[in-house]
Amino acid sequence: MAKKTIKKAVALKYDKQKDGAPKVAAKGQGLVAEKIIELAKKHNIPIKDDPDLIEVLSSLELNEEIPSEIYVAVAELLAFVYSANAGKSAS
Repeated sequence: MAKKTIKKAVALKYDKQKDGAPKVAAKGQGLVAEKIIELAKKHNIPIKDDPDLIEVLSSLELNEEIPSEIYVAVAELLAFVYSANAGKSAS
């Protein structure tokens, strides 16, 4: 029998004027994850499905800066977001 996976979501925020690194703005699983994803879609915030990164980020506390060990993974995520936003503005 296939193991059912519980949906997880983590939202990051980053203010380069105030923050040293991106911080966890919201996180949750199940219905909370679905609400985070719903709000992101409602506000046209790009969503990236990366289960490994979600596992790492979901272990952090709210408002905690991401650890330097995952800067590269988060930089790739931010590149994805910037690319998605650039595509929207070009339309």
